[in-house]
Amino acid sequence: MNFDEFVGQVHNQIEASDTGEALSAIRATLQTLAERLRGEEAEHVAAQLPDEIGAYMRLTQENEIFDLEEFFERVRKREGVDIRDAAYHARVVIDVLSQALTPGELADVRGQLPDDYNPLFEAGTTGNMDTS
Repeated sequence: MNFDEFVGQVHNQIEASDTGEALSAIRATLQTLAERLRGEEAEHVAAQLPDEIGAYMRLTQENEIFDLEEFFERVRKREGVDIRDAAYHARVVIDVLSQALTPGELADVRGQLPDDYNPLFEAGTTGNMDTS
């Protein structure tokens, strides 16, 4: 998948007003995912993405453990949107990311995440969390 396809899919699915909004959602989600992955996994993901998008996976060297609710909160802060939009945008970005990665790489990413992250990878969901 090339850069335009990746951004275009996110742009269309989140109904972004412009490309900048789509890129903000992509950056916020991938940077947060990179923080959650251990070892060289973020680099392995980045290597399968267009350079401009893979760069977002290389913005952090931190490897932390946090739950899905905290994942969405970090995306919210980075993207500057409300928590419901952050959860939806993250879900969309992960869906497009899942299409861009090889099945083996996607399995490696999912293997590093606990079961509470499963809603992030399920079509049509925004995650199981109380956003009230």
